[in-house]
Amino acid sequence: MSDRILIVDDEKNIVEILKFNLRKEGYETLESYNGLDALEMVKKEKVDLVLLDIMLPKMDGFTVCRRIREFSTIPVIMLTAKEEEVDKVLGLELGADDYITKPFSFRELLARVKANLRRSVIGIEKPSSNMLEVGNLTIDLDRYEVSRDDKNIDLTIREFELAKFLMQRKGQIFTREALLEKVWGYEYYGDVRTVDVTVRRLREKIEEDPSNAIYILTKRGVGYYFNDKL
Repeated sequence: MSDRILIVDDEKNIVEILKFNLRKEGYETLESYNGLDALEMVKKEKVDLVLLDIMLPKMDGFTVCRRIREFSTIPVIMLTAKEEEVDKVLGLELGADDYITKPFSFRELLARVKANLRRSVIGIEKPSSNMLEVGNLTIDLDRYEVSRDDKNIDLTIREFELAKFLMQRKGQIFTREALLEKVWGYEYYGDVRTVDVTVRRLREKIEEDPSNAIYILTKRGVGYYFNDKL
């Protein structure tokens, strides 16, 4: 069965262009022109990825993203005509997996769609061990679950993939560019601030004191790594 992508934008010409090109690539599509309808579609329909504009009638894209994250971890790519950093960071803080600024080429959009769908497929990689444990933190690779002190922690697919990637390579330092390539799945597109925001979000969920992290550490001027001293 083909992956199904929900396109949410109040500009019908953009929706039609994306619909045409995505279907040509073999994807199924659903379309919505306001935030409220989009949220209902995600709740009721099979949706594998959401392309979500920010400026929407009835409910803005930021609110839709936040509400989706209350019940689903499906990939969300924000579409925005705004270039202000605060808008991009806010979208990521609310749980978006990625963003792309209009105008964009379909080639770039397609690369991000493929990367996010690939990373959302549970069990795409067969690990040598199904459980990773460090300190009081446990990752169940089969169930895509993370727990601390036996209490489950809700992570998005992107947050889970980042935690798993670093935890499987304890002590190895990765630049933000390398993490974009390895975890996000694309080399030429993407803003390294995406990595910073996702690391910050992940720390807020898995660390007892995010301001004094013990699991995911920063090598100043270089990048991030998982503590191998625990």
